[in-house]
Amino acid sequence: MDANKLRFGHKVLIDGQPYIVLMATLRQQPRLASKMITKMKNLLTGSIIERTFTGGDKIDEADITTTPAKYLYNDGSSFYFMDNETFEQFEFTADKIGDSKDFLIEDTDVYVMRFNGNPVDIDLPPTVTMEVVETEPGVRGDTAQGGSKPAKLATGLMVNVPLFINEGDKIVINTETREYRERITRSF
Repeated sequence: MDANKLRFGHKVLIDGQPYIVLMATLRQQPRLASKMITKMKNLLTGSIIERTFTGGDKIDEADITTTPAKYLYNDGSSFYFMDNETFEQFEFTADKIGDSKDFLIEDTDVYVMRFNGNPVDIDLPPTVTMEVVETEPGVRGDTAQGGSKPAKLATGLMVNVPLFINEGDKIVINTETREYRERITRSF
């Protein structure tokens, strides 16, 4: 693949190691070859690197397979998952999971990335539904300006939510931007 085609989420092979692209910015330069400035995460070690490629550089795509899995629980230092197809259980350390831990509630459906058949990382769904456990009381009628307030979710994640959100409400969070998306209305 041409380095200029790199985008967020692409999985590539660099020096025999699988990486996932976290950021890719194409910088055009007059009379010079364009440059692709990237930030990538090593799927085996979890380390982050920054690498700049020039136009015309070729990069191999990593042979990563993705299978559905379910998050089971954590014991403080490790997070445990189960493959939905083989029922195999596996674990990742808290360091390996990184900021994804903010979205992991028991029974959350995720995708596990495998390199050479071994689990190397997880891929979160685009959105997750979480419960608000702590926030200031909602203010009635104070929505004309579209204000927001901080709210603490079940995993400890802090997000800004609209003023009408109350404790106990279930809300949808975008896992990529870490922002409030909508409130789930209760059906009786």
